[in-house]
Amino acid sequence: MSFESLSLHPALVKATAALGYTEPTPIQAKAIPLALSGRDVLGAAQTGGGKTAAFVLPILHGLLNKPAPGPRVLILVPTRELAVQVDRVIKECSRFSPVKTAVIIGGVGHSGQTHAVRQGAQILVATPGRLMDHLEQKNFQLHRIDQLVLDEADRMLDMGFLPDIKDILKHVPPERQTQLYSATLHKDVERIAAFALRDPARVEVEKPATVAEGISQIAYPVIQSQKIPLLLTLLNSTEMRSVLVFTRTKHGADKVAQRLAESGYRAGVLHSNRSQNQRQAAMDDFRHARTRLLVATDIAARGIDVKGISHVVNFDVPRHAEDYVHRVGRTARAYGVGDAILLVDPSEESFVRGIERYARIVFPRAMIPNFQYNNPPKGGGAPAGRSGRPPFQSHKGSSHSPHKGSSHPNARHPGNRPPRGPFRRHK
Repeated sequence: MSFESLSLHPALVKATAALGYTEPTPIQAKAIPLALSGRDVLGAAQTGGGKTAAFVLPILHGLLNKPAPGPRVLILVPTRELAVQVDRVIKECSRFSPVKTAVIIGGVGHSGQTHAVRQGAQILVATPGRLMDHLEQKNFQLHRIDQLVLDEADRMLDMGFLPDIKDILKHVPPERQTQLYSATLHKDVERIAAFALRDPARVEVEKPATVAEGISQIAYPVIQSQKIPLLLTLLNSTEMRSVLVFTRTKHGADKVAQRLAESGYRAGVLHSNRSQNQRQAAMDDFRHARTRLLVATDIAARGIDVKGISHVVNFDVPRHAEDYVHRVGRTARAYGVGDAILLVDPSEESFVRGIERYARIVFPRAMIPNFQYNNPPKGGGAPAGRSGRPPFQSHKGSSHSPHKGSSHPNARHPGNRPPRGPFRRHK
């Protein structure tokens, strides 16, 4: 199947070709025809499978075929980073189309956003809180919106945006097309779908609890006070090209970044206490490989779309299994490959077991040779790094191979994976 076969506007087919993409990913192949037909869409898709383009391309198709004054499209997202990411995909796909966008997010002034809308922006990409600020101040109206997208709906619920979403829906016409995407279609998401969508077509590509096949996963038992030394040992002894480190708290992120800097590693920091300019600078430096390390909290887990992230390090084990799936989904994007590492204090073992049940995996355990453990972990598994291989990769037949009973293949097969990117490349 090609993008041309989806009957998209020629300018969009030309844009996807210019980007080097000719074959839709599974979520795109299923969702785009439904959206083009005018159906509401309720979708669940594996992170990194090209979901953003799945709703962006039909939106652009509609704007190109039926031009009208804007704003015409509203895309609601939970975080600033995700808003910037969605805007970037829109610009990539509309490079041969006269489409204007406005990003409505906190951390920057209201006036520039209001000006962009009044200058004819057809697509608004917004976080709920900042959009409500504009609506309450009557800076602009949403009465011409005919396409609405609720992206990462489960995360918006987790962040407490449900009241804002309900209020925003009062400002958009009831006669509209709505698409809702979520990593999981749990009961709370279904409740949103019940009042926001009309007879939606359901699109589920993979079970959302699974981790991408290209991700090799391993856990290192280590007490909390030695996580920084262990992380530094991994960085010093292993080729880790582009590393995303997740902490549970903002204070923890700052502390890890500071300790890394003291050891000679420049690291960006991404969390909600950073200004928008600081967050954007950290993302730009990481995306363009000016920094090799980015330390982030979970607020950024679904808003980071950077090609070529080789490793995700869970410095703190997430309390919620769904967060683990989204964290590690930052690597192995679009059917690529990558490594996910868990640093596990004994107090976090219950969270690890929860992740294993949720994602139907069993983490291989390993210990680093020659690392000076203050309190050697019990049952940590065989020492890692045999045969000169990086200590965190899984290898068939080694002591770190995934448990035979696991339904998820942790072992990597780089030769069988298409390259990374927001679409699947066609060779």
